[in-house]
Amino acid sequence: MRFLTFILWLVCAATIGCSSSSVSPSTVSQSTQVFSGSDEILARAFKQRSRNLQVEGQGVVQKVLSDDNDGSRHQRFILALASGQTLLIAHNIDLAPRVVGLRAGDAVSFSGEYEWNPEGGVIHWTHRDPGKRHPAGWIKHNGKVYQ
Repeated sequence: MRFLTFILWLVCAATIGCSSSSVSPSTVSQSTQVFSGSDEILARAFKQRSRNLQVEGQGVVQKVLSDDNDGSRHQRFILALASGQTLLIAHNIDLAPRVVGLRAGDAVSFSGEYEWNPEGGVIHWTHRDPGKRHPAGWIKHNGKVYQ
């Protein structure tokens, strides 16, 4: 976990100019941790209106939305982070399997690309890139990884 936090800090520092005080590579006990380092990175990305930022995180499904069938099909849902920030997850189901049995209240982890929007941001690229030019993303739900 410390290594992942450190990597997220490096990505943040290189991409959006985080200070070393915003994300510490040291471990904080879960009982005193308000929200994770990835939540801090996503909060800063929202504040700075960042785009094209590769991130990982976790949250709780707030609402499952209808699929977006315009162009490439995307399974969509709203994820609430521990910090209170919400994200729209847009998971391409033409390139990756649908997340099965997804319901409000479910815990979900993700890896993908953050794009700013006024509601908190969008996470996409939660799949492998068939052209192998973009980092592979994923969604983890109930112990199963979808990519």
